[in-house]
Amino acid sequence: MSNTLYYQPMQEIEACGFPQFQTLDHQLCYSNSSHGKTSLLNYATLESSPSNGFYTVFNSPTFTFSPGGSPTSQQESHSDKNYGSPISVSCVSDDVNALNHKLRELESVMLGPDSDILENYESVLQGDIDIASADIDSWRQIMESVPRRRDLKQVLIACAKSISENDAFTAQRWIAELRQMVSVSGEPIERLGAYVLEGLVARLTSSGGSRGLKWKEPASNDLLSYMHILYEVCPYFKFGYMSANGAIAEAMKDENKVHIIDFQISQGSQWVTLIQAFAARPGGPPHIRITGIDDPESAYARGGGLNIVGQRLSKLAKSFKVPFEFHCGGTSATKVQVENLGIRAGEAVAANFAFVLHRMPDESVSTRNDRDCLLRLVKSLPPKVVTLVEQESNTNTAAFFPRFTEALDYYAAMFESIDVTLPRAHKERINVEQHCLARDVVNVIACEGSERVERHEVLGKWKSRFRMAGFTPYPLSSLVNATIKTLLESYSDKYSLVERDGALYLGWMNRDLVASCAWK
Repeated sequence: MSNTLYYQPMQEIEACGFPQFQTLDHQLCYSNSSHGKTSLLNYATLESSPSNGFYTVFNSPTFTFSPGGSPTSQQESHSDKNYGSPISVSCVSDDVNALNHKLRELESVMLGPDSDILENYESVLQGDIDIASADIDSWRQIMESVPRRRDLKQVLIACAKSISENDAFTAQRWIAELRQMVSVSGEPIERLGAYVLEGLVARLTSSGGSRGLKWKEPASNDLLSYMHILYEVCPYFKFGYMSANGAIAEAMKDENKVHIIDFQISQGSQWVTLIQAFAARPGGPPHIRITGIDDPESAYARGGGLNIVGQRLSKLAKSFKVPFEFHCGGTSATKVQVENLGIRAGEAVAANFAFVLHRMPDESVSTRNDRDCLLRLVKSLPPKVVTLVEQESNTNTAAFFPRFTEALDYYAAMFESIDVTLPRAHKERINVEQHCLARDVVNVIACEGSERVERHEVLGKWKSRFRMAGFTPYPLSSLVNATIKTLLESYSDKYSLVERDGALYLGWMNRDLVASCAWK
């Protein structure tokens, strides 16, 4: 059989109703000359696509089929207990003039006579807090011990440390200092710092969640556009979807009936290339059925209900002569039951968990433990393969301060990587970071209990959960690994790809950011 790599337009995809995206590179395709069919090999989108963009693929090879073969964190119970009502500072004077005098003295100590910190600081205090002279003396000593040219990251950490110690007085002053140092349009750490600061203020004032954000949600179509830009400028999501699709393709290479259960279907665009790859499979494609599960709120992120996903994927499959069905699960992953999945005898089942399990409450949030319950439910089906893609970060059960430093380190690496591929002059840069990343940052920092939905775990912890549910590791294809390495060459040599203990880790510099593995 002759296999040929070549570049071609995407008219067939466009005709299926999938929104287009403006490409950042050529589209690499695969031709199976014996069938005369074409398949996009390595495409998988983030969660959504704008109504005025392109589905795209970076230059890279991909997995295909061959006739004879195949292509711990420890819970700290005090984490949630320190969060509740706003931290208060006792008032020692009601004299407004005396307060202003003390504020000016503080201004002079912190930033010198040319600073405009007074106005910012007064707004932070919100007219509630009077400052004792002893407190000002204490603050003066703190500031004198810090170098004049302060490092932004260290000031953020110092502020978080003060909040963790319930030292509202010192935290308020660090906040006033930080307002002079952050910028949504500056260096990566300055941009991240602006959103981290929002999270610190929200935590200190107990406003939490979206209430701590000062910006409005964008329109649905705008959000789709921002999400796609992020997808294009960072390989994290492509990496996750490519590795997951490769594992499913490998596991299903000899199956005639394939049932894929996607527990966060979003726009369903992860499955575009898998459908096309199956279309070019020697011996013909299998019958494919996809069950879409998703949080109702994701309708906002895709511009409509799950019926839109089914219609688009059905039209795509028809154009490639692939027998196809779409089944709407009709509920979110936290509420799904076996009856929602439409399991049929004779179908080989693949379950896909791409960037979704970390949002499931576990034993640290509720005795119900939806995270482990769902894994046990999936094991009972039973599946032939289960794919897991998650951010490699430890922010689940850690107490506030270690969680803060972990999140700061993680997102600093991500913001630095964005800086390499998205020019600072790009008019949508602020929108991308603000609407696609900042809410997660604020949620990790400001919220506790059920309000905190961003609860990442490192892969070692995920492996423990999968093993307890009865799963065993499923090896990833070396061909897929080679494909991803080629993909990364389109971005920056600062990205790293490491295969370790049966899993793939994608990182920036020396920091692992996304991990991918498969189970059976």
